[in-house]
Amino acid sequence: MTKSLFERIGGETAVKSTVVKMYSKILDDDALAPFFEDIDVDKLRLSQSAFVTYAFGGPNHYTGQSLRHAHASAVSQGMSGMHFDLVAAHLKSAMEELNVPADLIAEALAIVGSTRTDVLGQ
Repeated sequence: MTKSLFERIGGETAVKSTVVKMYSKILDDDALAPFFEDIDVDKLRLSQSAFVTYAFGGPNHYTGQSLRHAHASAVSQGMSGMHFDLVAAHLKSAMEELNVPADLIAEALAIVGSTRTDVLGQ
């Protein structure tokens, strides 16, 4: 049986480390930080870790909103494809810094890319 991406990248510990590192990058990015000004980032990290775990084939403990609904306010504030691409680049960078193999990063980015329409409300 083939292991899920979640298992192959190192499970819960790897997902949490990636999410923490990614959000540090996002919050330091002048183009993205304004979207997070009134957001409880600790709560967001927990929710994002649960979502990524599920999206990467791990256990489904995500209880948050749909992607479209969760990002609607950011879209109304001007979030665009450029911002989506910046977040994906920060994810890639975080995974590279954590020494995730390139093929697994590519697989993760393909999963992220599949959410683009919902995140951007298109």
